[in-house]
Amino acid sequence: MSTSTTARRQHLITELQNRGLRLNGPEQEHVSRRGGAGPSDHQAVTIDGVTLMVPIHTQSAWRSPFSVAAEETSTKLLENKIPVADITFADKPRFYDFSTADGIPYSHIATLHSKDVLATTVLQTCIRYESRRKACKFCSIGQSLRAGRTIAHKTPQQLAEVAKTAVELDGIKHMVMTTGTPATSDRGAAVLVESAEAIRAAVDIPIQAQCEPPKNPTWYKRLKEAGVDSLGMHLEVVTPALRDDLMPGKAEVSIDDYMVAFREAVAVFGRGQVSTYILAGLGDTSEAILETCDQLIEIGVYPFVVPFVPITGTPLEDLNPPSSDFMESILAPLGKRLRLAGIRSSDIKAGCGRCGACSTLSEYE
Repeated sequence: MSTSTTARRQHLITELQNRGLRLNGPEQEHVSRRGGAGPSDHQAVTIDGVTLMVPIHTQSAWRSPFSVAAEETSTKLLENKIPVADITFADKPRFYDFSTADGIPYSHIATLHSKDVLATTVLQTCIRYESRRKACKFCSIGQSLRAGRTIAHKTPQQLAEVAKTAVELDGIKHMVMTTGTPATSDRGAAVLVESAEAIRAAVDIPIQAQCEPPKNPTWYKRLKEAGVDSLGMHLEVVTPALRDDLMPGKAEVSIDDYMVAFREAVAVFGRGQVSTYILAGLGDTSEAILETCDQLIEIGVYPFVVPFVPITGTPLEDLNPPSSDFMESILAPLGKRLRLAGIRSSDIKAGCGRCGACSTLSEYE
């Protein structure tokens, strides 16, 4: 593929992910989800072999220049009503047709992300979210629980049952387990350990666990021994004043605390097997994000920079998503820096960075 063709594709998919996709009716919705821990209000689409999670239920998506049109042999992505690419959608996974022995639909236990990733939020409650004073203003972890689309605590046995079925029926390649933060010093690591042990006893699938940094670093070794292959601990915002404003509870764990935790975790999981989410578009400058990414890369952490998606029902629902120019000002240099450092998304054993569908970062590596 020529340099100019690559650049055009990078810009197209970055623009699509930032602006969202305007669907003309429910018949165009395939596998999508509203609310929850994320990616929320998205649908998986594939363009030129690249699978993306694209917003479809957000206010910006309703105003998007991108839409779809079915033709005789294919479906086209339209930009301002002009066909620009072929587009396909992820099919409903077969494991969604099953329920647990106690009658809970498998889709309430874990969901399909992208085209081959199984994702679950083990604890669908969070001490941050439950306090208006401490809640992250961009988070919607409680929405899917209130809507009855999930349950508050998935047991290890439920997760193992669903994971085994999803691998056998749908060819799931790896699994992401995140969690709301409980009021314990392990900050969710304990439930992730017991969940990973049960899943790995039932099926051989790479797992990424995601939680806030536990106060005791011995939890990293316990997660690894339980069968967790990679670890995510998410900064989300990198400017201290913005963290205090946008995520006042989580900001109590400072960036310096995170940097210490990253070094401790990399010592256990290895270089490139620890990652962090950074949400671009919440007020951090591109310079601040790239400066933080340089520190992370030096430690051996993969900085997964994704465009902020304003989710309906959150305090930031009216905030505009970042522009493609802003995202490209971060992703292009960051991709080069990751490539030079030898930290690549394709080398991550499991998780969001390996999947890559919530950002176009891997296209720039």
